[in-house]
Amino acid sequence: MQQNPLVTVICLCYNHAPFLVKSLNSIVQQAYKNIEIIIVDDHSTDSSRSVIEQWLTENPEAVFIANKTNLGNTKSFNNALKLAKGEYIIDLATDDILLPDCIEKQLHQFRISTYQNLALVYGNAELISEDGVFIENYFASNQEKKVIQKRITGNIYESVLAGGDSICSVSAMTKKSVLQELNGYDENLAYEDLDIWIRISRNHTIDFVDSVLMQKRVTNTSLSNQFYSNNYKINYSTYLIFKKALQLNRTKTEDIALQKRIHYELIQQFKTRNWNLFLKNLWLRMRIELRKWF
Repeated sequence: MQQNPLVTVICLCYNHAPFLVKSLNSIVQQAYKNIEIIIVDDHSTDSSRSVIEQWLTENPEAVFIANKTNLGNTKSFNNALKLAKGEYIIDLATDDILLPDCIEKQLHQFRISTYQNLALVYGNAELISEDGVFIENYFASNQEKKVIQKRITGNIYESVLAGGDSICSVSAMTKKSVLQELNGYDENLAYEDLDIWIRISRNHTIDFVDSVLMQKRVTNTSLSNQFYSNNYKINYSTYLIFKKALQLNRTKTEDIALQKRIHYELIQQFKTRNWNLFLKNLWLRMRIELRKWF
């Protein structure tokens, strides 16, 4: 690791006009200064582009990509990743806010971690409302803002599969070389985090910073609010992720971990009467059962 490595913050914007300036300023105001900023406006329908262009007059060193059509997060991120010069990458939605010591603490964890083949570090986050009011921490914490339940770190592939070790992706920093090795986000998916956690943790280790590193804004349009609704695209992406994970699995215990996750998904799809995906995931679960015998 270089003494002061360049960190690229990829800022993805879609209709974030009210939150943009505070989000972008949180990068400029980092205690750590060797930062490259790449902003992507995904063809916003509000005033986001003009807000960004105004902000750029005072921060001309930032790179700005204005999509001519709405490409979605995965394609927008991958396009920015091709331009990134940093050794490390942060994926920041422009309605979220980095706390001033976020990057400094992430890099410190990369330096002191004892894990071999470390690809990603992440920490805790404050969930805030549209008005910036604190709701709760992503991971339950005590008065000292330390997590109550210790996070599983290192080789966490099975835990990610089973759903017992959800990573706070918004507080993550990832080695660019690993993202390039994996060809970035899967552009066939409606969301990226679970898939990239699985693919990274298959051959790499992951570590945790026991600090609140950023603020994640929860809005009515937040992707997390759309899970287990009748949003077919999101739920179908989850099925595709499980299908890909089955190909990555190498042991029976990994198959059992994935089976546990699929079982939970089946329950949710039964509740929402999403019979098409229910049957697809049921077949995946049956394939795992068959693998136990062959």
